[in-house]
Formats: sequence, structure tokens, C-alpha cells
Amino acid sequence: MNEMLEPGMLVRHPGAPEWGTGQVQSRIGDRVTVNFEEAGKQVIDGRRVMLIVVSGT
Repeated sequence: MNEMLEPGMLVRHPGAPEWGTGQVQSRIGDRVTVNFEEAGKQVIDGRRVMLIVVSGT
């Protein structure tokens, strides 16, 4: 699922709902960089976390 993520898509982290909605900045292999409303820029290991797509662009 994370392999479908593209820059600009909006996502949520299932284990950290307090982070709010995040916008995908980049995806290189299994590393997804997301800028979250309440947590700033985070690099997510796509092998361990399945981000939830809110909407795409």
C-alpha cells in the first residue's frame, strides 16, 4: 500500500493519530517523508507502518 504513495497525498499515521493529517513529501523505497500538522516532518519506515490515505492530489 505505501508503494502507492506519491508526493502531495494526504495521510494519517495509524499509531499516532495525535499527529493529525500529513502530506507526503517524498517516497524513496520504503522510506516515506511526511509533513504532519502536529508533528512536523517525519520519516516513516514503510516496512513497519502502513499509512492511511486520507485523499490524494
